[in-house]
Amino acid sequence: MGAAEHRQSPVGVRGAVAARSVAVHIAVLVDEVAFLLRPRDAGWVIDGTVGMGGHAEQLLEGSRDDVRLLGLDVDPAALAQAAERLRPFGDRVTLARANFRDVRTTAARHGIEHAQSVLLDLGVSSWQLEGSGRGFSFQLDESLDMRLDPSLPETAAGLANRLSESDLARILAEYGEERFARRIARAIVRRRPLGTTSELVAVVRSAVPRAAWPRRLHVATRTFQALRMAVNDEPGALRQALPEAAELLAPGGRLGVIAFHSGEDRIVKQTFRSLDPRRFAAVEPSPLTPGDDEVRENPRARSARLRVLERLP
Repeated sequence: MGAAEHRQSPVGVRGAVAARSVAVHIAVLVDEVAFLLRPRDAGWVIDGTVGMGGHAEQLLEGSRDDVRLLGLDVDPAALAQAAERLRPFGDRVTLARANFRDVRTTAARHGIEHAQSVLLDLGVSSWQLEGSGRGFSFQLDESLDMRLDPSLPETAAGLANRLSESDLARILAEYGEERFARRIARAIVRRRPLGTTSELVAVVRSAVPRAAWPRRLHVATRTFQALRMAVNDEPGALRQALPEAAELLAPGGRLGVIAFHSGEDRIVKQTFRSLDPRRFAAVEPSPLTPGDDEVRENPRARSARLRVLERLP
């Protein structure tokens, strides 16, 4: 079977996925990812954000024994958990501590010239939010860290305490799409130094008029999101990774990206459109989103959007 024939046809993906029963949601859009990205031929799968190993496990479980996986993550604690989860697959799995922005050089370092599938999941795991102690959640009183990679030089507190009011406002507006970016930035500058999540939450609460607090989101959600994205340079990493990941694909190979933020999804959409249409094509014209059942079981999946690109034969 040729590389271009090794997967299900993209036509009718939504209906086919919806018809399958889902026992446990171990990762967002896990069935859609498996349906669209699981190889049918021998080769490599690259999970650029392996995290707890949920997507990787599903991709390997339904694949041939000669399908191997390279999993990347910047978080050593996540890699340790992925190693334990993926242990049953033995030497089919290789894990590397690396940022997905370096996906092509990391693949080359492991002797991988082409991949059948590449996956990037841009979300933060529940464990990172609630169990890492790094200040990702506004619901916990923790140090204002927010580094996905603990070796990064600057924390969210460092960023909030160092940047000018105008730079803070720009980050909050661009990465968090926060209406009250200027007011929050002004309040941060007046109240700093900040050191904990609870201090940041208090600043945001004081800056945003009570009548304007969102109904479905915590008032500090967008501020936390924006600072996390800035600390980890997530948009920059994504812009660098997408063309490199596309070039890694074998003919018929697919690149899947799960975004949770409209700005990230916009980067994915624009990058996919900018690639040579003689070599690459979107599998679906619109992103796939979670069904009602998945959102009920995992409300954090609500904003997830999966776009898939295929390298043409």
